[in-house]
Amino acid sequence: MIRAVSTAAPIDVSNEFAALEGLGGGGVASFTGVVRGDDDLVALTLETHAAMAARALSAIAEQAVARFDLLGATLIHRHGRLAVGERIVLVGTAARHRSAALDGCAFLIDWAKTKAPYWKREEWADGTARWVEARHEDEAAAAAWR
Repeated sequence: MIRAVSTAAPIDVSNEFAALEGLGGGGVASFTGVVRGDDDLVALTLETHAAMAARALSAIAEQAVARFDLLGATLIHRHGRLAVGERIVLVGTAARHRSAALDGCAFLIDWAKTKAPYWKREEWADGTARWVEARHEDEAAAAAWR
């Protein structure tokens, strides 16, 4: 089972976990990313071409399923304007054993951060905004999986 979605809608974590848990594996792992409120940040806007992003997310999930022998992978990434505290991304994996689920989950978020076509703009309480540059740390984390 692969579920890869780019959406403006909120993420229903409980439904997504239920689907992964229903696959009958021994381990389910997850990561949920939320908008941080650092330094009076009020919102994060994520721009993308939704169909292109969904194809990229699906390709990443397919690689994870094959590489880690996963029973299932869920990769949901939001776009649009998100307030502090809102979910940005949900990664979930199901596998026969915990190590595959955990490794698959880490791979999915590392690759999604660097390979999925999303552009982020931060907005602060004083009205200023700026585009977020790619981070060297994210690139290094993704490179470790090659």
